[in-house]
Amino acid sequence: MSTTQSDRLRGLLEPMVSAEGLDLEDIEVSRAGKRRMLRITVDSDDGVELDTCAELSRAISEKLDETDAMGEGEYVLEVGSPGADRPLTEHRHYVRATGRLVKLQFNKAAAADEADAAEELIARILTVDDEGLDLEVPGVKGRKPKARRVAFAEIAKARVEIEFNRKDKKEEEA
Repeated sequence: MSTTQSDRLRGLLEPMVSAEGLDLEDIEVSRAGKRRMLRITVDSDDGVELDTCAELSRAISEKLDETDAMGEGEYVLEVGSPGADRPLTEHRHYVRATGRLVKLQFNKAAAADEADAAEELIARILTVDDEGLDLEVPGVKGRKPKARRVAFAEIAKARVEIEFNRKDKKEEEA
């Protein structure tokens, strides 16, 4: 997809998505046989419900039919939310992951600065500010968890770790 088409689609769709209280995370156009596939990924602080995706899909489809943003030819439209294991790339992604376990991979230069720094770390996000993250690193073999501060500049990649035995906040309060 050319940059101009991506920009046109983003310019056309972002106001619609924002009006629903959602963030437009990604627009991807790919080939699926003779057809093109248009995948639109949206998210919010509270997540995205299936009904919201369906309503937004209908509205986007109508808008695309009114314009020539997709050009001639058939395409398949898919509107959805990011998966639970999507990469954390924006500040808002880290804020939304507060309380979750994340896997961080560090820039090699940042990891070399600390003698005990590993290139990878699994920890729980406690707080997020403009400069970085306050983390709780789980203790190993019965040891207590440790607090650690990580600056965004140190992080090469980050992804939420799926926890199957994690208690829901409501369960913890009960």
